[in-house]
Amino acid sequence: MTTKKNNFEEELTQLQKIVNNLENGNVPLEDALDEFQAGVKLSRNLNKRLTEAEETVAKLIDSDGTEHKLDPNNAAAPEE
Repeated sequence: MTTKKNNFEEELTQLQKIVNNLENGNVPLEDALDEFQAGVKLSRNLNKRLTEAEETVAKLIDSDGTEHKLDPNNAAAPEE
């Protein structure tokens, strides 16, 4: 059986549900700890995926295939 990898939006929705459950305070301690751990794992995964997406977007590719990183201080000028 293959498991479908959740997309970013699905994982973000899961994290939001966990946060809402924990904020409501109606979760038994053991369940709250389990949810907290799952939330931390989701948060780290989402952060990693965002960082990877930012790095991908921050690259400019010339017509000859040469990659240049985008200078975060000047969006119009790539780094040398």
